[in-house]
Amino acid sequence: MEILETVTFDDAMAFTESLMTKMVTGELTSPEITDAIASLVKTKNGARGFFVTYLTSESTLADNPSPEVITALESSPEIVAELLVKNLAMSAAMALNHRRNGKEDMAQGSDRVRSRSANLIKQ
Repeated sequence: MEILETVTFDDAMAFTESLMTKMVTGELTSPEITDAIASLVKTKNGARGFFVTYLTSESTLADNPSPEVITALESSPEIVAELLVKNLAMSAAMALNHRRNGKEDMAQGSDRVRSRSANLIKQ
């Protein structure tokens, strides 16, 4: 499941959605999961697509990241760290903005992204 260096943001989102489905259904081995995510996060577009899908998903996969996910993210520390910090800051700001505008459901989605981002940073 190698991802090309020229992966687009949209392709990375679609790939991540498919990958997450296969993770939930147990269709992939641990090394396949690690390799696929590591391939994604080695490029900015791939990492952006991965995080936007993974962190906002209704799935609970991102609530308790697997060792495979953590290992894969550790393979590209500069790209991953930058994007996680940006996701943490943006989601916290958006949660406040949504609450000020009376959009509690959207605020809760932003809170979920903030919590998941913070959890990954702690790992």
